[in-house]
Amino acid sequence: MSGAAVEIRPCTRLEDFQRCVELQKIIWGFEDIDLVPLRMFVVAEKIGGQVIGAYEGATMVGFVMALPGYRHGRLYFHSHMAAVLPDYQRQGIGRRLKLRQREGALALGIKLVEWTFDPLELGNAYFNLERLGVIVRRYVPNQYGVTSSPVHGGLPTDRLVAEWWVATPRVQGVVAGERVQHNPQAQRIAVPAAIARLKQSDHAAAEKVQAAVRAGFQKWFGQSYAVTGYLLEESGGTFLLEPDKEPK
Repeated sequence: MSGAAVEIRPCTRLEDFQRCVELQKIIWGFEDIDLVPLRMFVVAEKIGGQVIGAYEGATMVGFVMALPGYRHGRLYFHSHMAAVLPDYQRQGIGRRLKLRQREGALALGIKLVEWTFDPLELGNAYFNLERLGVIVRRYVPNQYGVTSSPVHGGLPTDRLVAEWWVATPRVQGVVAGERVQHNPQAQRIAVPAAIARLKQSDHAAAEKVQAAVRAGFQKWFGQSYAVTGYLLEESGGTFLLEPDKEPK
């Protein structure tokens, strides 16, 4: 299986939207109560949102879904879900889906795409900050409640809010292949690589890690810092925070 053979295109048919529901079950192991239903994908496509699929032939292997939002006098996209089947991950498909999402936003004059992500998922944090160029200035404890997904390990669904300012020089540079510039004086919040194992085998220890990470973000965001970079090493991941000078 090669990511280069996968086509990225908008979803418009009921069959496409039903496949998005199926992929949620496969990738996250959600029970029915936690699934984004078929009707929501239909609504997203009808009201000016985005449902974009990744297809190998006729088979969808990933998707992104976004809804239009309006806040502080600005129209933006809230990208609620992004998913790629495990066998197709690490082939650039997820990034291609997000870049198509960016193209759609720019075509409509939308400058901000937001989404939430779990700070305990190291690879996803690296992808968002280093491969897409997002910034982060908000932490939301237990945003979705405790879910049925084994991936979440029964923990509160604490989330960071990614802000993807799609027209900025920062994002333009990252999309073109430039590396994010790290400030050596940045404050740091570390997440140990063992967290993935702890979520499945030691709930109390996983909760302790999550609580420490939550306290770190609440401290620095309370002092008007923003996350601008991420280091991914064998020992774990490290968020880099600087005084907030990013666009709003």
